[in-house]
Amino acid sequence: MSEQATDDEPPPPRRPRRIWPWVLLLVAALLALAAGAVSAVLAHEVSQQGSRTLRIRYEVTGTAKDVTLTYSTWQEEALSTGRLTLRTLPWAGELETKGFMNGGSFVVSVGRSGGEVACSVTVDDGTRRTDRASGAFATATCSGF
Repeated sequence: MSEQATDDEPPPPRRPRRIWPWVLLLVAALLALAAGAVSAVLAHEVSQQGSRTLRIRYEVTGTAKDVTLTYSTWQEEALSTGRLTLRTLPWAGELETKGFMNGGSFVVSVGRSGGEVACSVTVDDGTRRTDRASGAFATATCSGF
């Protein structure tokens, strides 16, 4: 006798649909939208900051007679670095910059003759960084402005 389905037998049970792939797809789409929104906000902030003109004031005081200054800032959307050797202190310098991004650096290095130095950087938005150093070949660093 062969086995054949009859009208009296119920159909085989249907497998339930899996929901987790759809939930996973929805979560991935939401994360992509959130990342896009964050990127847009950051791009707007960088654009606004890049179009502002800022005044940066560098200052060095102390007793050292052989000092080397190295400073960096943003000029026309590119990193600019300068170097200056001083025989007497105090010294102050100012510059205006456009396209400024946080992360500037001002390093004051004392030469072989030693002495004391203090550096200060002030940005017109109120950001101020200071540091001190003393002794031969000592370094004061004002960074993150």
